[in-house]
Amino acid sequence: MPTNRSVVRIGNASGFYGDRFAAVREMLDGGDLDYLTGDYLAELTMLILGRDRLKDPNLGYAKTFLRQMEGSLGLAMDKGVQIVVNAGGLNPHGLAVALRELAAKLGLDTQIAFVDGDDLVSRAEELGLGTPLTANAYLGAFGIKSALDRGADVVVTGRVTDASLTVGPAASAFDWGHRDLDALAGAVVAGHIIECGAQATGGNYSFFNELKSMGHLGFPIAEISADGSSVITKHEQTGGAVTVGTVTAQLLYEIGGPRYLGPDVTTRMDSVNLAQVGDDRVSVSGVRGENPPSTLKVSLNHLAGIRNEVDVVLTGLDIEAKAALFQEQFTAALPAKPEQLDWELSRLDRPDADTEEGASALLRCVARDTDPKKVGRPFSATAVELALATYPGFTLTAPPGNGMPFGIFVPGYVDAALVEHRVTQPDGVSVRIEPSPLRGVVESDVSEPGRPSQTDWGPTRIAPLGEIAGARSGDKGGTANIGVWVRSDDEFAWLDETLTVERVKALLPEVAGLTVHRYRLPNLRAINFVIEEVLGRGVADNVRFDPQAKGMGEWLRSRHVALPTRFARAAN
Repeated sequence: MPTNRSVVRIGNASGFYGDRFAAVREMLDGGDLDYLTGDYLAELTMLILGRDRLKDPNLGYAKTFLRQMEGSLGLAMDKGVQIVVNAGGLNPHGLAVALRELAAKLGLDTQIAFVDGDDLVSRAEELGLGTPLTANAYLGAFGIKSALDRGADVVVTGRVTDASLTVGPAASAFDWGHRDLDALAGAVVAGHIIECGAQATGGNYSFFNELKSMGHLGFPIAEISADGSSVITKHEQTGGAVTVGTVTAQLLYEIGGPRYLGPDVTTRMDSVNLAQVGDDRVSVSGVRGENPPSTLKVSLNHLAGIRNEVDVVLTGLDIEAKAALFQEQFTAALPAKPEQLDWELSRLDRPDADTEEGASALLRCVARDTDPKKVGRPFSATAVELALATYPGFTLTAPPGNGMPFGIFVPGYVDAALVEHRVTQPDGVSVRIEPSPLRGVVESDVSEPGRPSQTDWGPTRIAPLGEIAGARSGDKGGTANIGVWVRSDDEFAWLDETLTVERVKALLPEVAGLTVHRYRLPNLRAINFVIEEVLGRGVADNVRFDPQAKGMGEWLRSRHVALPTRFARAAN
């Protein structure tokens, strides 16, 4: 509900389903908060919850959150902290019922609301979305705002945008409406920064060895003002740090072009200004918002079949010849040929190694098929039968197995007016939340391949790009992004001229044949690259060494370039 305070403090205690269990309690104990949020959902999580729901229709929500509330709900109410989480997953009503039962057991008069309407699976064919296992529209913040306006102590949602968990409380506190685009966009940026938990306080940070403390990292807090500007911080006496660098890194995580589309506002990421305003305090200002699109993005997960794999160790000499022999023998001996068979040889070995592990490589075979018989135990048992009849030194990394179901993720889009965004208030009254009246066509971002350097940068030396550049990478379905940033205007001028699409493809040969988009974010001294199809059909399907592209940015940082000597820094 609207407040007369000039700032509200919104903390985060979860960046994914499986994040630090104790973080909820730590955030409540650590200092003052007005709201506590938790993000439990990801594309892969929706697939996992969908399989849970197939086994038991009463499931489909993040059970971890319910266990966290057993020890923390009373404390949150004592401190007046309202809780907003998307832990409802595919069954927010079920989680709300379980929370009410828990509150009664604890003797608490807790007002619980839930937001739903995102689940479109029963209407998927009608909406032109096919026949997926799960189909969930990304809802906005105004259902959460409505629940908080009516006095909810806890709001659980299904699939809302991650940032909406922060935007909803801020919109309630300051009574924003759909036309407060700049304020909404500012809160989207704050929400995007804190949604992944400790990634904003030093987790997964390229320059981690420059931070004073990398022990038990604190979780982030956004202090949001009535105009949507914010200060990102954390509780005192917690590990990690909040710096312009750690915040920049998180801002670049899983984004595309300068326009960041959402159900309530299109946020201009190229308008964000960051400044260090104190120890562990970074201000976020100047954010501009534009009208939201007319459609909502839909997360679609399909069960695609069964996947099984065999991993064998190759040691010593003739690695490639050993791999070729095993591949030929194994393929010929299979009792039934799977629809898809992928091989990958990882050359982890080195010459004249002083340990057996250092002398060994791994050969992986991954099979996929809709018929379990073709990729079940007979598939993996075929490798065992070759144990005494193949290359010297044969060994498996695991015994035969039956394989596991796998799914694929694809995005879909539906007219926002066709989605029944609902909030069920603590008193049981269900209210439909209308989509933004401002929605319409959003101008497309234009990818700029970049121009080769025209500047004389003086003497250079061959060194890793990461000596001066940080990076953050991640996945969105089959697409990966790599955000690269530097810490001075001069370095950005060099980076902008040097890191073209052509140069990135040369540095990362695995993406040379793919479509790569390049977007400039000068305010952040950053360039964001979006690489299509590098992750195939998503994390549950692809068999890359790094299936979610989490390390791709660090790979780019490790590549050697002609670095101007004037930028010399201590190697990180």
